[in-house]
Amino acid sequence: MRRVDVAYALILDDTSSKILMVKNKGNASWSLPGGAVETEETLDQAAIREAKEETGLEVKVQGIIAINECIFEKKQEHAIFFTFRAEVIGGSLELIRPHEISEIAWMDVDKAEELMPYYKNGIRSLVEGNEIPHYDQGRK
Repeated sequence: MRRVDVAYALILDDTSSKILMVKNKGNASWSLPGGAVETEETLDQAAIREAKEETGLEVKVQGIIAINECIFEKKQEHAIFFTFRAEVIGGSLELIRPHEISEIAWMDVDKAEELMPYYKNGIRSLVEGNEIPHYDQGRK
């Protein structure tokens, strides 16, 4: 079974009442901007890159707010999902990868909870909760 690390960015609007989400073309599901960590890329670098590639926004990530995992038996993959709190520091909202993402939208927290039921205590708990510090200790 192959391990796959995935990094997501939870991006809130200025009022912390809306979450930026993307609709993935492959399975027509909504998610946070994010994707697989590439070779020799850190978790936070992956979250920043994926946010830019999927939304056009430049973000700064803070701590980790959730870690989920799933074993996809058919694909023989064990995925670990790391969700970072992120804030917009530049760029402009645009659909850069229409072959991967069909739509980008700011969703109310309640709607986001409906669309992403896999966070144990709901998206609201991530928005209102604390984060776990993430430290990149560099290369040794």
